[in-house]
Amino acid sequence: MSTRKPAALVFALALGAGAALAQSPAPQTPKLGKAITEQDIQAWDIAVLPNGTGLPAGQGTPQEGAKVYAEKCVACHGDAGKGGVAPFYPALIGGAPLTNGIETQKTIANYYAYPTTVFDYTRRAMPYNAPRSLTDTEVYALTAYILSLNKLIGENDVMDAKSLPQVKMPNRDNFILPYPDRI
Repeated sequence: MSTRKPAALVFALALGAGAALAQSPAPQTPKLGKAITEQDIQAWDIAVLPNGTGLPAGQGTPQEGAKVYAEKCVACHGDAGKGGVAPFYPALIGGAPLTNGIETQKTIANYYAYPTTVFDYTRRAMPYNAPRSLTDTEVYALTAYILSLNKLIGENDVMDAKSLPQVKMPNRDNFILPYPDRI
């Protein structure tokens, strides 16, 4: 008895079933979500690069930042950025050089390579209980205040899209850049 006829029959049935499925209407979807708009994308496209690309309009001074800090940051980061309950609310100032070992506390002055990273992180993640709630002016002011506390800028300096990227961070040259063409 030949096995060719049953195999051919199974193949023909499978081919017919596949063709029938291909012609059937698309299945119903649960219709969750909505199409994303350009405005939706812009609201989340807030990346700031080390060279300052992506910094928004606005400006702030350390004096203005001190007021915002007292209102929205001191509860976690402590008086004058000295730190709250570690490791959850780290110090923002001071810190020994990182050459003292891997366990050295990392702060703005001894770890961050670019001042724009301070701005970007603050804008995205702070305050902890209400991320992305600060205005761009408040973020510039807070960044200026933190940089001033670390003696990286003067008490009367104004931080904006032009001046912020010009601040030289102490640890800037100790990083290997994964994308040097993006600076």
